[in-house]
Amino acid sequence: MGYLLEVKNVTKRFGGLVAVNNVSMGVRAGEVVGLLGDNGAGKSTLIKVISGVYPADEGRIFFQEREVHISSPMDALAMGIETIYQDLALAENLTTPANIFLGREKMKRAAGILSVLDHQFMHAESGRVLEKLDILIPSLRNRIRALSGGQRQAVAISRSIYWDAKFLIMDEPTAALGVAEQRKVIDTINLLKSHGIGIIVISHQMHDVFQVADRMVIMRRGEKVAELVTKETNADEVVSLIVGAETVTQRGAGSS
Repeated sequence: MGYLLEVKNVTKRFGGLVAVNNVSMGVRAGEVVGLLGDNGAGKSTLIKVISGVYPADEGRIFFQEREVHISSPMDALAMGIETIYQDLALAENLTTPANIFLGREKMKRAAGILSVLDHQFMHAESGRVLEKLDILIPSLRNRIRALSGGQRQAVAISRSIYWDAKFLIMDEPTAALGVAEQRKVIDTINLLKSHGIGIIVISHQMHDVFQVADRMVIMRRGEKVAELVTKETNADEVVSLIVGAETVTQRGAGSS
């Protein structure tokens, strides 16, 4: 089976600094790949290239088995590639439906003349997508600032899925969450896998990555130093690769 998303020989430079050097990786539909590495390893730069924040200096990107040129985040969104950053990019003074439809609000005619927000439609649709993902928000009328960290994460995920995301990049999805909320986020990621969504997870929470990732790509100093099948490795080996105690490894990654 081919890759849903694949990057081939991607390089990104900032002046004389090579932030990402000749990196290739792929993610299949319904697969989670953990992208791991220490601070400064190049993980964030790589996902920003995929999501259109930075242009690659070299290399090619393929999505749904055709080459694509992602010049901006809007290009990525239009293709169905969504990035959920650690800060979630939610408007805390707005409700859950208002955030799910933020920038894409549903309008309706009032008195046959005025165009006004269709709050009823947005509320109903938000409830539908939350139910689909088995996510419980106490009240959709509560403002985001009143929600817990896990509930906010759920709203960000729901927004992506409602707008037909085919591929998710999740940056530290369980950071700063309690144990119960971490478990819920992991359950949601596994549910997304079952719906055929391809996912890259960046996380320093090694235990969480082992629970959701099918494969792991390890980066160090801008280069991919290992690609491992999760069930064939362990935390000690992964940590050794992250800090540079082991040599380049590639096992069981399969082919496109």
